[in-house]
Amino acid sequence: MRRETAYKLAGRNHEHPVTGAGLHKEREIRFAAFPPGQTEQALQALRMLKGVHVGPGSRARALVVRYSVLDYSLELIEDALRDAGYHLDNSMYCRILRALVYFCEETQRHNLVSPERLIKKSNEVYIKVYDQHLHGDHDDTPLELREYK
Repeated sequence: MRRETAYKLAGRNHEHPVTGAGLHKEREIRFAAFPPGQTEQALQALRMLKGVHVGPGSRARALVVRYSVLDYSLELIEDALRDAGYHLDNSMYCRILRALVYFCEETQRHNLVSPERLIKKSNEVYIKVYDQHLHGDHDDTPLELREYK
C-alpha cells in the first residue's frame, strides 16, 4: 500500500502550513567577517548546485539558501563550504541554532525513509500478543469440573 493511500484511509491531513515544516527548507548561512568578500564568492559557488536556490540575506555577510530536505541538508551544505575554505560565523547563537537545525533535518530525513506505521490497527498487535502469553485469567481446571451441578 502506498503512503498516500494509507494516509487517506486513516483520515490524516499532512499539509504543512508552517514554512519550515515541509520538505522545502529556507535557511540562513552567516559568514565570519574575515576574509572579506567570501559571502559573494560563496553565493556564486552555491548557485552551481542543482536544486539549491541562493540569495543574499537580510544581514551583511549572510546568504539565504532554499533546498529540499530530500536532496540536501544544511549540514551537508555548510560542510561543503568549510571544505572549500569558507569561514562561517562561529558565535554561540549560530552554533546552537546550527546544532538544532542539523538534528531536526536529520530526524526528518530518517523519518521519511522509515516505513509508515498505521496507528489505526495497532491494538490488534497487542491483542495477539496478550492471547499468546500466559496470564492470570487462564484456568487449567477441566471444563467438566468447573461446572457446578
